[in-house]
Amino acid sequence: MALKATPILVYGCSKKRITPCSQFGISDFVCVRPTFLKLRTQKEWECLSERAIKPVEDEVPSTPGVVKKATQITLAGGLHSELNYLPKPLSATDFSSSSSDAKKVRVAYQGVPGAYSEAAALKAYPKCQTVPCDQFEAVFKAVELWLVDKAVLPIENSVDGSIHRNYDLLLFHRLHIVGEVQLVVNHCLLGLPGVRKEELKRVLSHPQALDQCEMTLNELRVTRVNADDTAGAAQVVASEGVRETGAIASARAAEIYGLDVLAEGIQDDSDNITRFLIVAREPIIPGMDRPYKTSIVFSLEEGPGVLFKALAVFALRDINLTKIESRPQRRRPLRVVDDSNRGSATYFDYLFYIDFEASMAEPRAQLALGHLQEFARFLRVLGCYPMDTIL
Repeated sequence: MALKATPILVYGCSKKRITPCSQFGISDFVCVRPTFLKLRTQKEWECLSERAIKPVEDEVPSTPGVVKKATQITLAGGLHSELNYLPKPLSATDFSSSSSDAKKVRVAYQGVPGAYSEAAALKAYPKCQTVPCDQFEAVFKAVELWLVDKAVLPIENSVDGSIHRNYDLLLFHRLHIVGEVQLVVNHCLLGLPGVRKEELKRVLSHPQALDQCEMTLNELRVTRVNADDTAGAAQVVASEGVRETGAIASARAAEIYGLDVLAEGIQDDSDNITRFLIVAREPIIPGMDRPYKTSIVFSLEEGPGVLFKALAVFALRDINLTKIESRPQRRRPLRVVDDSNRGSATYFDYLFYIDFEASMAEPRAQLALGHLQEFARFLRVLGCYPMDTIL
């Protein structure tokens, strides 16, 4: 995907003269050393977060136009046949038309009705119309092709850490982070009506959910079966109608699919929280009326202490970092260190994702990115958005 080089209001100029920004990978734009920085219009903010200084190969999908087809669950007739009337998850290959609904915000999520991602969408937009998608790639495409207004994506969990797939997709797609949602995960053991948990012989759920409920599953001595997502596991249990099969999912999934909650709060760690990002086609205009967070991704030139220098640009301006994630560049993961006669040493070349507590409406945030550009090979603002501080 070819990227359009546009300014992001960052600076790397000499005190004596104006330096062409081609030195930093920007074309058709000249940086000047500002005396005061301030965002005035939406157009200026879009320049901040819309495009990268310099494209990196990781932003281009490995096989453009080819989408891996995901396995979908086919519901059986008979027991709970009314489940066939639930929304069918969108696939990344069947985006041909969309129906507009001006009354409600349409929010895409990965999974089927009853998923935790859907709960996060409803927390952010209580009156929204949720749109299920069969995979994360389909969620991004739904927003890009105007089928939905926004999307909710899990990005990290307090127990299992980061969802790396979504970090990669944030770089592949040209969407903007416009919000975040923190959701307490309450895993429930679900079964067919009238079944006791002692009767279960196998339990279906997402691998992470199974791992997070290891103690309960060990006590029950059941066989664990992986599923694409938690709500999808509940859907399978309801459609197959096998009394010895249960699922780990949310209480809302039990209500949707007509299952009983056999046990509630079965996760090993009671403080199980997932953070979700809200993405949209256009960025929001940052303000200073409430706490804001900014997410960026960058790569660095090779050299001693360069990562320390990158992090210091925030510390020097009293900007708190809330998240640091590193991902190897997938196209060219190795970088040559030297060309000695004994052979070329190589090491991983990384992209760094950082969240920091500051609004891009603040001069200190703009100055920090200006400072970072002096030794960054690539820099992109993924979004500036209000912080979610209430669980």
